[in-house]
Amino acid sequence: MVLFFTYVMAGLAIAMPVGAITVEMTKQGLKNGFLHGWAVGLGGMTIDLILIAALYLGLASILQLPFIQIPMWLIGAVFLFLIGYESIKNADSDITLAGEKSAKSLRTSYRNGFLVAVSPGNIVFWLSVFGAVLSNTYNPAEPSNFLLIAAGILIGILLHDIGLLAIVATTRKVMNRAMIKGFSIVAGVVLIGFSGYFIYEFYTVIADIM
Repeated sequence: MVLFFTYVMAGLAIAMPVGAITVEMTKQGLKNGFLHGWAVGLGGMTIDLILIAALYLGLASILQLPFIQIPMWLIGAVFLFLIGYESIKNADSDITLAGEKSAKSLRTSYRNGFLVAVSPGNIVFWLSVFGAVLSNTYNPAEPSNFLLIAAGILIGILLHDIGLLAIVATTRKVMNRAMIKGFSIVAGVVLIGFSGYFIYEFYTVIADIM
């Protein structure tokens, strides 16, 4: 149990830095409520689960190959740009104030979280930080330790998401439509900024190969 709770805290620490998932989750939480923000987080955690399975099966080295990472950087940039553009374009639509029922589907919010998480930045982070932790603790004779640590980190991330969205849900009660629209535009600009960073990394990897 000590090992488990240690890695729950590690999961909380991993989730703390503000990234594209956090931005999208906060935006959806403000515009459409707690459940939509959480759907974004669950979409991101789906990718996390897939990466854990990849690490468990020993596929980390394949995901680190340059010819695998190059298209991933480009695809990630396109996804983030489209989501950021949509956030700015539709900043004044799909806004549900506190007490109103959202017309947006949870599936769309989940999809956005999934697409934002399918980015080399997220994957490289998991392979370098999370992957290193799990690789060092993996013992073929005791695979349960690997699963226990992975579960602890995922629960830590989940607790972070719930805590963040609880704050967002409280803040949302005192925000009007104009304030939520402004945040949506800012979120879109930040996501496009992440997209630009991915394009930069895309060219960097190509330059290193050349």
